[in-house]
Amino acid sequence: MKESGDTIPAIGGTPRANPTPAAKLRLAGLVLTALLGSILVIWVSRTTWERVDHLQREFDGLKANDFYLAVHMKGEIQRLNDSLLRYRLRGEPADYDQFQKDSQALTQWFQANQNNAVTPLEREFFKRVGGAYNDYLADSTNLLAAKLGFLESKAVAFPTSYEKVQQQSQHLLDLCDAFIRDQSSAFDNFLQESNRTLATFQRLLKLSVALLLLLIAWLAVLVYRGAIAPLRLRLTESQATIVRQEKLASLGALAAGVAHEIRNPLTAIKFRLYSLKKSLPASMADNEDAVVIGDEISRLERIVKDFLQFARPSEPEFVAIPTQRILQEVHDLLKPQLKKASIELKLETSGSVWVRADTQQIKQVLINLIQNSADSIGHDGVITLRARNGTGCLAVMEVMDTGRGISSEVQKRLFDPFFTTKEGGTGLGLPIAARIVEKHGGELRYQTQLNHGTTFSIVLPRVSEHEA
Repeated sequence: MKESGDTIPAIGGTPRANPTPAAKLRLAGLVLTALLGSILVIWVSRTTWERVDHLQREFDGLKANDFYLAVHMKGEIQRLNDSLLRYRLRGEPADYDQFQKDSQALTQWFQANQNNAVTPLEREFFKRVGGAYNDYLADSTNLLAAKLGFLESKAVAFPTSYEKVQQQSQHLLDLCDAFIRDQSSAFDNFLQESNRTLATFQRLLKLSVALLLLLIAWLAVLVYRGAIAPLRLRLTESQATIVRQEKLASLGALAAGVAHEIRNPLTAIKFRLYSLKKSLPASMADNEDAVVIGDEISRLERIVKDFLQFARPSEPEFVAIPTQRILQEVHDLLKPQLKKASIELKLETSGSVWVRADTQQIKQVLINLIQNSADSIGHDGVITLRARNGTGCLAVMEVMDTGRGISSEVQKRLFDPFFTTKEGGTGLGLPIAARIVEKHGGELRYQTQLNHGTTFSIVLPRVSEHEA
């Protein structure tokens, strides 16, 4: 048992409080974990989707023919140069026709691909190559026409014009080589970016799996602590309660039989003692032995009475009554008696808290608890009575004292029948009180701390003032 301020239920009853703060905290943790897990999953999914979508768009932009633009252009320029070279060497008109045919095909190819250019690198390539290609084509055509005699002007010699065309073709070839290098560099960058994207995707996937496993583990812990552990605890408590009830039932039946068997001889002995006192002279009627015998007979009768009350408690007669009235009557009854021991019995005023209870039986429970508190205090202390609304539809009547508290060894057997720490006690006070509260559908709880006092709480179902 704990010796802290934790509330410990003494015996189970029908009413149960609403979820405790710890249970609410676990529920909030469960909801928060689910929310965080959802946010993380959404974030990972969105990030992964965006990166994969970007990578897919990049792949869609890749076309195999795009890698051969400069190569094809370069090959066609070299073919045109070959036609010019053959014309320079042979001077045949067929070379002119071949040049015109190849140049027209290259021009059509150039215009078609220029219109289909997508990437900035391709558009820049066609923009830069377009002007140089037109100059090359114009000078080459003029060169061929002059050679065939179509042009009258002979201001520029043929070799000089041919060298100029060769320089223009070399410039075109250099532009093609530069585009090939730029395209290769861009493709390398694309591959590196793709690798980085895949690496990031791999890390996100590992992170999501790790987070998922962590969330599953944390969720399992919360479910275990919030649902399974309390169920196991309740199951253990229920089994212990069943075993205890079985023992109490057997003990009650045995106690009832023994009490009945003892009551009859006690009545006869008491009657005989009374007759004996009457027959003795007045000087001997108050003999010490006779007084001791009478006191012990009264003590045995009280024990038998407690036996019977514990074994077969009477059914409560329920009435709707405010708890403040019950506490007020008990306070007025016991305050003078406790004052003799320098114990102050205080009553805290409270609002309207109504219960349905047997007034006499609840008074009996309160009187027993107050007497136990007084025994714990001894002299010079305070006992406080208080009524309040509990969690849910419960009402609570509390008896708080400034006594010695209850040790852990005593707590383990506090509600066991016939266990007592008081000389001359029967050990049935608290078990009877717990049985009465249980008959009312409630619980008898306590919290204690050594050298700081004990608080017993009678927890009963609350009824509204309107219902009362």
